[in-house]
Amino acid sequence: PRGRAPGVVVPAPPKPFLTRRREATAAVFLPGNLQDEATCSVCLEFFKDPVSIECGHNFCRACIVKSWQELEMDFPCPQCREVFQQKSFRPNRQLANMSEIISQFTLRGAERVEEDGLCPKHREALKLYCKDDRRTICVVCDRSREHRPHAVVPADEASEEYKEKIQGRLDFLRKERQELLEFKVNDDKKTQELLKTVESERQKLLSEFERLRQFLRDQEHVLLGQLEKMEKNISKRQNENITDLSKEIALLNKLIAELEEKIQQPALEFLKGDGNGRISAISSSFPFSLGRSDDVKCHKPVPVCTDMKMHVCNFSLKTVVLEKVLKKFR
Repeated sequence: PRGRAPGVVVPAPPKPFLTRRREATAAVFLPGNLQDEATCSVCLEFFKDPVSIECGHNFCRACIVKSWQELEMDFPCPQCREVFQQKSFRPNRQLANMSEIISQFTLRGAERVEEDGLCPKHREALKLYCKDDRRTICVVCDRSREHRPHAVVPADEASEEYKEKIQGRLDFLRKERQELLEFKVNDDKKTQELLKTVESERQKLLSEFERLRQFLRDQEHVLLGQLEKMEKNISKRQNENITDLSKEIALLNKLIAELEEKIQQPALEFLKGDGNGRISAISSSFPFSLGRSDDVKCHKPVPVCTDMKMHVCNFSLKTVVLEKVLKKFR
């Protein structure tokens, strides 16, 4: 055509409806009635693994095996009724290939016909719906033996009926979805509130434990200070007692040394006075008194353990109370 740019391919116009209908019909109704030649006379379907028996008729392997299953002799042909003495059949590969090709060709043609709203078998409009088979059929299918006992209604009526059922189901599902959405929103809201409460409790807990830790640190500092003070007091009392005891012991050592020295003297020297008629180191009432040694009295200091033990016991009570408190948290 004039005006066409070189190298530009113009798409072919779509085929008219009647042309597509004729092509689809030709695909279904093959010349020479090839569909019948590729159909098993037992199952009325295209051959599946076809085999030939002695009379020359062909059947699906499964169909002929099922037909002869309960027979032990006299095996008849399901089509011509000729009887054979033994089971005998052989594969027919050429028929298998032809049947496969025809079935594929017919399937594609039937799909085209159904797309145009025509019955793939009778080339009539699909205006009826078979409820038993759950598919659309034509008026010829409705009068056939296959669909005669079935419940058949107009396609429009069946469509409206099923649409009403679907609409009812759709309304129910939409209601269910709306309820779930509302539940989700409410549940999310309550969950967020609950999470906020949990976070608030976490902050309170952290704050209280921080206060508790600070309190424990303060108490630890106070109690350790008390122990340190108690330890210093004990050491101080111990040192004071050691000093007092050392003085008493030194005095006793001196008197003991003097008396030991005096007791070793001879009798005249021992009884010798100090020039005034008195015996040294002993009193004038000797021998009824031993002089100044009688005036020596040992003053024992109060033991450290006796004086400080009560303070330690009182402090131990605080430790016992602390242990009881800790047990409640374990």
